[in-house]
Amino acid sequence: MTEESRADRESPVGEPVVRSDPAVTGDRAADAVGFDPNDPDSVAEAAETVARFAAGDVGDDDNVLMLRGAAACAALVRGVGSYKEAAERAGEDVSVAFIRKWARVHDLPQAIRRQVANGRIAPSAAKHVARLGGRDRYLLAWATIDGELTVREVRAIASAVNDGAEIEAAVREAGVELGRLQLRLPPETYVELRRRASMESVEPGEIVADAVDEYLDDDRGD
Repeated sequence: MTEESRADRESPVGEPVVRSDPAVTGDRAADAVGFDPNDPDSVAEAAETVARFAAGDVGDDDNVLMLRGAAACAALVRGVGSYKEAAERAGEDVSVAFIRKWARVHDLPQAIRRQVANGRIAPSAAKHVARLGGRDRYLLAWATIDGELTVREVRAIASAVNDGAEIEAAVREAGVELGRLQLRLPPETYVELRRRASMESVEPGEIVADAVDEYLDDDRGD
């Protein structure tokens, strides 16, 4: 089972899995709010939250509260059965497009939403990452972090991919080299890695990639 299916598809819609994790949101984790689409009272609370969210009561710089708004959108849609009815429940100032965009943000894999919560991906950028599916959204999310992409650049890449471009080409056009990471290693590890790479006549990245693949394969077997 993939990370996405474990972390997202088995979790109740609107459950604050990310927002309630102190490792991500610190002291604010205790204030995390969840929404249950099967509970009429919770659906009503989600509708009120969406209305406040759409009205701008949540600041653009408060990633955690914006994720709460996204969770409310997703729960409201599930609770009432459609985007159109969800917009009607939230109020005349809330559009179907607004709810659809933010519900998709809540449906992003947990690994990506954690980066939104901790501020490394702006919520407005996450809306465009959510326009993609599968592997492409992971690649765009990590490129957003590694390349420090602006929201405009993320939007342009998502649009290009939806128009038929390959994600690798679209990201490269924005000046980001996928797969390039800067690592900080303890001196002893660094010396041994360099020594081993020299003895084997390979680049250090090859040894790191093999070690990471072995680590991830062991993790997948759990």
